Amino acid sequence: MSIHIGAAPGQIAETVLLPGDPYRAKWAAETFLSDVTCVNEVRGMLGFTGTWKGKRVTIHGSGMGMPSLSIYVNELIRDYGAQTLVRIGSCGAMQESVKVRDVVLGMAATTVSTPSRGIFRELNFAPTADFGLLHAAWTAAQARGVTTHAGNIYSSDVFYDERPDLNEQMTRHGVLAVEMEAAELYTLAARHGRRALAVLTVSDHLLTHEALPSEDRERSFGDMVEIALEAAFA
Repeated sequence: MSIHIGAAPGQIAETVLLPGDPYRAKWAAETFLSDVTCVNEVRGMLGFTGTWKGKRVTIHGSGMGMPSLSIYVNELIRDYGAQTLVRIGSCGAMQESVKVRDVVLGMAATTVSTPSRGIFRELNFAPTADFGLLHAAWTAAQARGVTTHAGNIYSSDVFYDERPDLNEQMTRHGVLAVEMEAAELYTLAARHGRRALAVLTVSDHLLTHEALPSEDRERSFGDMVEIALEAAFA
């Protein structure tokens, strides 16, 4: 048991999927896993462990933003031995070619600041995904016929952004989408020698202002979860 995760030793699998929303963790675990057990309810951040095609998986909420994710990922690695960590979540498209419902794989994550910024000081560390996971996720997405993009994403530390000039420069430089957690996930994975990837569903578009209707989200997010699971065990 750690400070923020109440699971007993052995209850967390080496492979962990990380949605931000704890109730999305519940939905994903009940939809895609067998023999599911709730292993954490501390502070309402739900975590579940079960099996997928006979392989143990934990699906655990990470909260909103990099500081929250940093807490859970640090404890999952340090206290429970997590080896493969895949963020599954939504993102906002920043390129015309990226459409609502598409899947985005984060090769690298641009950011203004992260909880790890104090360690690097003047160094602009470039956090990247694990290539094996990235390649496996791309292959899985192509096999499923899901329109997928791989490239740079932006991990913002604010949800209500008031820097349209900054967004314009990221769009100009090919950043695919914006989310709020991947840069810290990739940094922690690099620090501890673990594998990490962000598999994201485009739920809205910063340029066209299109948004995914709520009734369509479950089907679209389902593709993302299955891609993440296939990549983790490829």
